[in-house]
Amino acid sequence: MQQSELEQLVDDLSVTYFKKPFIDHVNFNQRLRTTGGRYLPSVRRIELNPKYLEELGMNEFIGIIKHELCHYHLHIAGKGYKHGDKEFKQLLKETNSPRHCQALPTTLQKSLIEYVCHECGQHYQRRRKIDLSKYRCGKCQGRLQKVEVSKTFYNFK
Repeated sequence: MQQSELEQLVDDLSVTYFKKPFIDHVNFNQRLRTTGGRYLPSVRRIELNPKYLEELGMNEFIGIIKHELCHYHLHIAGKGYKHGDKEFKQLLKETNSPRHCQALPTTLQKSLIEYVCHECGQHYQRRRKIDLSKYRCGKCQGRLQKVEVSKTFYNFK
């Protein structure tokens, strides 16, 4: 999606759901990792994560835009635009905007590191690397050895 298409989409959604035009700036921000978008009130700019459009599709992306437009229009009107404010929660309901975005599928899938005990053969799977000189087997206190990183994935759903 090009910048001009993004600006047109945001303006169309603003007019459709909020009955007001979007007159400020919107852009993609590749550096956003854990959020679908953000509204910066000091410069009145909306930044959106392009990974959500690529991985979850247009419907989820439109929901993120509507959420950020709620922040934007409430801030312009001088009302409570933060997540905990009553006006913000009410506007989310009125526009059928999501309160939070889904997690990206690529951030949910990570490999597990497997460790095995030399003495009893007990297997352990961890998401993070551990210091083998510091940790021992919980069953027999034997030395642990790192096995190849398993190809299985975990998912936090």
